[in-house]
Amino acid sequence: MSESEFLSPAELREMTEKARLEAQCARLAELGLPFRLAGRRVLVSRFHVREWLAGRTVTPSRGIDLSAVR
Repeated sequence: MSESEFLSPAELREMTEKARLEAQCARLAELGLPFRLAGRRVLVSRFHVREWLAGRTVTPSRGIDLSAVR
């Protein structure tokens, strides 16, 4: 069975120790973990969580910066 790319709502509650969406977002921002809102759901990538747990800096991709290309 394959797991989802994103944490489940229960996993997110356990990780942030928060139940409310706003509190979860605040905690994720405090931890430096990238996340997105999809309606009333917080999306957090398992990859980013694994990188964060390994002590690596997690920076969300903004795509290629073509203005830097000459």
